Amino acid sequence: MPFRPVDSRQSFPELEEGILERWRERDVFHRSLTQRADAEVWSFYEGPPTANGQPGSHHVLSRVFKDIYPRYRTMRGYRVPRKGGWDCHGLPVELEVEKELGIKSKVEIEAFGIAEFNERCRESVFRYVEDWRRLTERIGFWIDLDDAYVTLTNEYIESVWWSLRRIWDDRRLYEDYTVVPYCPRDGTALSSHEVAMGYEDVEDPSVYVKLPIVERTGADPAAPGVADEEAAGSGSGESPLQAGDQLLVWTTTPWTLISNAAVAVGRDIEYVRARQQGSEEVLVLAAPLVERVLGEGAEILATFPGNVLAGTRYEPPFPYITDYGPRGHTVLEADFVTTDDGTGLVHTAIAFGEDDFRLGEQYGIKLQNPVLPDGTFDERIADFAGRFVKDADPDIVEALRESGRLLRAEVYEHSYPHCWRCGTPLLYYAKSSWYVRTTEVRDRMVAENETIGWQPEHIKHGRFGKWLEGNVDWALSRERYWGTPLPIWECTSDGCDERFCAGSMADLRDRGGDVPDDLHRPYIDDVTLRCEACGGEMRRVVETIDAWHDSGSMPFAQCQ
Repeated sequence: MPFRPVDSRQSFPELEEGILERWRERDVFHRSLTQRADAEVWSFYEGPPTANGQPGSHHVLSRVFKDIYPRYRTMRGYRVPRKGGWDCHGLPVELEVEKELGIKSKVEIEAFGIAEFNERCRESVFRYVEDWRRLTERIGFWIDLDDAYVTLTNEYIESVWWSLRRIWDDRRLYEDYTVVPYCPRDGTALSSHEVAMGYEDVEDPSVYVKLPIVERTGADPAAPGVADEEAAGSGSGESPLQAGDQLLVWTTTPWTLISNAAVAVGRDIEYVRARQQGSEEVLVLAAPLVERVLGEGAEILATFPGNVLAGTRYEPPFPYITDYGPRGHTVLEADFVTTDDGTGLVHTAIAFGEDDFRLGEQYGIKLQNPVLPDGTFDERIADFAGRFVKDADPDIVEALRESGRLLRAEVYEHSYPHCWRCGTPLLYYAKSSWYVRTTEVRDRMVAENETIGWQPEHIKHGRFGKWLEGNVDWALSRERYWGTPLPIWECTSDGCDERFCAGSMADLRDRGGDVPDDLHRPYIDDVTLRCEACGGEMRRVVETIDAWHDSGSMPFAQCQ
């Protein structure tokens, strides 16, 4: 390529445009590949942007970084293929279409029609492709957009299905009923890494609530599955509690008090009977927290370990739901109780916390969830039915005050998770979801991280390394519409629990399925398969998958 001297009289924008024009005219990027056709490959993966939104300054920054390394390796003589791509699925697309249609709920989407809604999503995903192309060229980012991969194609979806089938065969794709972070506006669960993206500092009510003791006990029978000898020391001895004593619990989510099911205590934590200066009320709380909660001058009447409280019955804060089984509205021992904050007695609502849910399973407490999928109370909660739970907090606090249950209410500033897509406060909510058992390969991922050269270095053992070490199973399923369908079919025959995970369109045909031209909902929902266990009919589960799995499949799914 002949040398062309720079004209110092040109402005900087003119110089830039001149360089871009030369690259275009001489097809410099593609020539850098063809001239190195036999050279060693240095791999580069272009994580796909979503083209239904316009690019911003943060995209410029990330693309500058992504250009530096491939360009440097090319100059060192490597062949560096750079296949571009477009991420087409997920909530960003759905939310944009909802705004255009004036839709605000899943009910309205289904009334509009899933097929029509998804067609609008398909049309929207390439709306700003030309803007992206102009930006890409303008900043000098070399990437092949002429042969870009697209995550909405049947071929790409089939590749994602292939990966899910591999996970299924390894017994790492499973369904479970547990507490998940849940967006009531979007009506779907979120994964742990999505939750980490949406924390906001908020002010919530902080309430200290009194729960009158109605039955003192000195012994608590063992929880289901707990050995008798282990339980023998639990709650042994005469109860130190007296008539009129009240358990003191603390929460920053007053709405969950509606479905209080139990109170958790630490077996070896020291608790007290105490009363505030100038008060006759006797309150039970952890000894290390007395001064912080009751103030200076609080009188200590008795001290005892938490295990002697186990089995004590109390009156719940609200009367709406009372059927939690034999252990409902009793004190239970738990290993997650601390004295870092609160009162050392933990209000437990089985459907709305991970620790709470596990404790309920341990003691056989009946699960009661009075909150509908849209985040409103159901008809059982007469005074608050139809209200969004967090909006009801102030009135719930007032109701506690009127009933004499409220010791104190304050404002508590803390970091609370919100949906990173729509900004709605998340609820921790008991529901059925599909998971990838990522914890099974946690050690392998941690070991692989040691082989990676991170820039900046502190990410390796900092943010990313800590995330790997604390990895929890991936909540994969989404109860949405525009996304890769979860390729699992279930038998509809009574008494048959056969399930099948398809890894390809051929798998569906082998089972007698009539494969549609479009693998998206609602067309894939109409595909029925033959159950090989009983000969009955199998139908697909309704969920789609987390769009992060789409983009994460790019290293192999782009090769079609």
